[in-house]
Formats: sequence, structure tokens, C-alpha cells
Amino acid sequence: MKREDWVHMPHGAHFIGMSSCRFRLATFVGNYIVSTVGEYVPDLVVLEIFAKTRGIDLHGKGVERAADFLAQHGPVEIGFGRLYETMVFPARKATPEEAICGCDYRISDYAEVDMEGYNDAAAAAQGHDAMCVKWSEIKGVA
Repeated sequence: MKREDWVHMPHGAHFIGMSSCRFRLATFVGNYIVSTVGEYVPDLVVLEIFAKTRGIDLHGKGVERAADFLAQHGPVEIGFGRLYETMVFPARKATPEEAICGCDYRISDYAEVDMEGYNDAAAAAQGHDAMCVKWSEIKGVA
């Protein structure tokens, strides 16, 4: 699949906490969806647990409290030893009912076929692109 035919989607495509990730990319390439997420900042209830278990004393309320956590700790690992991850999944055409966000493709099987982890945004963006190149050249089932 040529780069100009890739379909970039406006959200992440995997990870149950992706709505709490500040970094999200998803691209349909050659019958696969390449999804990259990272900069995980859980909701305040979960941040309170992280802070308590790490001995972090938080100050402020609401967004100020979350900002204080980030200043003292940074984003939470999305997986062991990584702040960002790219995973690749087989894709299928979305039904009209599923295409509510304007995306024409869905993950057909959540058993990832490839994965890479990173610890900075630049590496995650470059890794996402490299994975898109790799999987756009692989024939799969859609």
C-alpha cells in the first residue's frame, strides 16, 4: 500500500486507557491498523493511588493536582519500561453503524501481530511511521 493511500484516523485504536493518553496515532495500512499511544495520565482517582504508592505529596485541586503529579513524576508507564507503545492489528472494513467517528476501518482481532515500545515522543512518532511502512508492505486479510 502506498503512503498516499494510508488512512490516518483521529484517535488511538488500542489500550483500554487510551482516552487518558495525550499521544495517540492510528493509521490503516495494507489491511492492518497501526496504533500508537503514550503519555498516559490516568484520571485523578488513579493518580491519587499512584501518588500514594510512590510517596508523592500532591498539592492543589483538579487539574492543578494532575499538573503537580506530572511535575513530580511525569506520565505513567503504559507498559513495563515504556511510556509509549505501537501495536499492529489485523483490520476490517467498518459497518455503517461502526463508522460513527468517520473511520472506515476497525481492528478485527485484538491479538497484536507486532509491537514496539518507546520512552519519548519523537521515537514513538518515528516508530509509528516505521511500523506503517513495514506493515503496508505485508499482505494480510481484511
